[in-house]
Amino acid sequence: MSLLLLLKKLTAVLLLAAPLAAPAQAHFNGAKALEYARQFVAIGPRWPTSQGHAQAEVFLRNHFQQDALEEDAFTANTPIGPVPMRNFIVRYPGKKDGVIVLATHYETNYPLRNINYVGANDGGSTTGLLMAIADQLRAQTAGGKKLDGYSVWLLFDDGEEAFQVWTDSDSTYGTKHLAAKWARDGTLGHIKAFIVADMIGDKDLDIQHDTNSTDWLVALVRQAAKKFSYEKYFFKLKEDIQDDHLPFVQRGVPSIDIIDIDYGPHDSYHHTDKDTMDKISAHSLKIDGDVFLETIRLIDLR
Repeated sequence: MSLLLLLKKLTAVLLLAAPLAAPAQAHFNGAKALEYARQFVAIGPRWPTSQGHAQAEVFLRNHFQQDALEEDAFTANTPIGPVPMRNFIVRYPGKKDGVIVLATHYETNYPLRNINYVGANDGGSTTGLLMAIADQLRAQTAGGKKLDGYSVWLLFDDGEEAFQVWTDSDSTYGTKHLAAKWARDGTLGHIKAFIVADMIGDKDLDIQHDTNSTDWLVALVRQAAKKFSYEKYFFKLKEDIQDDHLPFVQRGVPSIDIIDIDYGPHDSYHHTDKDTMDKISAHSLKIDGDVFLETIRLIDLR
């Protein structure tokens, strides 16, 4: 046997004996989430009672017209008087009895209506994030199929922002209304986790540990982040944060606020006209999506 032929046979044996390489970890499509956010933010300011707000409603309605979409219209009593609002709930059915809710607010601030405040990170980025998550859930439930775990509902809630100054009574109108409604009709008892996404498109991602959040959900999010080696982006600082999860926390629903409330140098972009698309990134949204989807998987295993 020639030396060349012997080498070829040895190479073939070694290749057969070598373990197959593990497939690369598939990541969430942050670029798609960013594009959805770009389309949504292009509407412009969308404070309640504005034309932009009506256009935001049309945008969500049109995007989810083929999904199981519920529109929850209500009138909020605010410091400027009665204001019509609307929550959007998109449902993807699961095999297990229970619901995981992922929520974001979609409006911008009424007090900032005169500064062309478009809320690219604050409301826009997480609207895009949930729309891209919907793409995956829609694919998994196509043709009447069900998710392997709990049902997942995406909530685009209205009226998170204050109309004058943030107080318990002047804030979180949409989730207050929905928590009360779901308490009355029995839905609340089926919710296994209520997860809020807020301001996490920030290029300089640094998600705080909200002390109002449920401890076991914080632990699961931490575990999900560790799977992807994302620990540096999560929970380095603790803060008491007031957000859309509180109406559910107050009713005993396991809840967590995933938020990066420190936005820009010394929080200088937060609630200013600097909150624009150039401050958010596909990379941050990829991190968010990876962790959200892994957290859902971990909740399903409980």
